[in-house]
Amino acid sequence: MRLFLIPISTRRALIYSRPLRKDIPKELSILDRVTSKAAQTWAQWEEADGGWKKRLVTWGNSVQQRIPFEEWGLKSIPSLKSQKRIDEAHGTKKIDVLYPGNSIRLEKIPSLLRTIATERQEFHRKKMRWSLGIAPLTAPLGLIPVVPNIPFFYLAYRGWSHWRALNGSQHLEFLVEKSLLNPISLAELERLYAKRAAYALDTPIDTPAAEMVEDIEQSDERILLKMSDAKKLATILDAPELALEAERAIVQVSAQLQARAAEAKAKAQETNSEKKDS
Repeated sequence: MRLFLIPISTRRALIYSRPLRKDIPKELSILDRVTSKAAQTWAQWEEADGGWKKRLVTWGNSVQQRIPFEEWGLKSIPSLKSQKRIDEAHGTKKIDVLYPGNSIRLEKIPSLLRTIATERQEFHRKKMRWSLGIAPLTAPLGLIPVVPNIPFFYLAYRGWSHWRALNGSQHLEFLVEKSLLNPISLAELERLYAKRAAYALDTPIDTPAAEMVEDIEQSDERILLKMSDAKKLATILDAPELALEAERAIVQVSAQLQARAAEAKAKAQETNSEKKDS
């Protein structure tokens, strides 16, 4: 496996794992086969002209877009157990982490990845238990003919999603604690981020990497990537699936920053109004 550390803003980054060709098992596990079958069924429902299947897919896709990008990133990391099953030497050799060296300081990568690995573990653990615990209570709804038991499938899916994210976070934490990460700054990523950071921070595009990193660390939080950059990242890193994850992260972080800015503006206007009244 190989890890990608992709800055989305000057404060937040996406972690993503891509299996190497030799990491792909010849035979899929039962869980992988079930997941693949579910994905095929979902794709068929997306082709429906209307009816409950089309409405369900539309609703489901909107729900998936609201799932935090951090969860999707952690889900891309296989569990430690499954990775060891594929590669017996895993856990004894270092894993490459590709990142832009002009946007993230090398010495801060272990602490950044440790934070990404641990900050949501308890959340995923609680949500997993809650979703899987409540799911059986929706079983009576399965007696309704024709229409599937949507609440059950949704809760089961969310429980599985939190389980995957929890396992991925524990695997990442293991790699950090055992110092099994090999950070590699990729020149193509640096060129992309040089343009984006220069625009976001209003600095020269030829700013030395060390200075650009310092400028990023000292700035307020600002978005670094454009939507069009998602496919560029996927191409640079030879990871087609990364495009969707990067797009999701860009949309979510942009929306959060806009909401934060609107809230700050509203508070400032309220403060000015109170000053005038007094």
